Amino acid sequence: MAGTYSQVYLQIVFAVKGRQNLIHKDWKEDLNKYISGIITGKGHKSIIVNGVEDHIHAFVGLKPAMAISDLVRDMKNNSTNFIKDNNLVKGKKFSWQAGFGVFSYSQSSIRNVYNYILNQEEHHRKKTFKEEYFQFLKEFEIDYDERYLFDWID
Repeated sequence: MAGTYSQVYLQIVFAVKGRQNLIHKDWKEDLNKYISGIITGKGHKSIIVNGVEDHIHAFVGLKPAMAISDLVRDMKNNSTNFIKDNNLVKGKKFSWQAGFGVFSYSQSSIRNVYNYILNQEEHHRKKTFKEEYFQFLKEFEIDYDERYLFDWID
């Protein structure tokens, strides 16, 4: 019987609704691990999950059996439930913004992307999420309509 072989590496980026700074340092690592577990539980390879107060980056080795949008939906829904069930955000309603960015990479880029995601806090001392996201869109030559991007806080 023939098998299916693939090598698909994706960086997935999504933001907190309203770009609120709701991901707190006290539980960020638990959230990252939880999202990583969602990815692994769906049969994909979680390479690294990290982010800052208002958005997440996940680097994934994707298996072709699942649509990217289905994986992101599950990551967002399940992590929202994790945050709510553990009462991690007090006094505010937590949810993720609609939409996401996804960017593909070759095998030779894995180390660079891993390190980029690992160093998100340092990176965002120099560059806003908006600047970062527009840079991705430009580098990957993705056409977009600014009306349908994330809610930006300038």
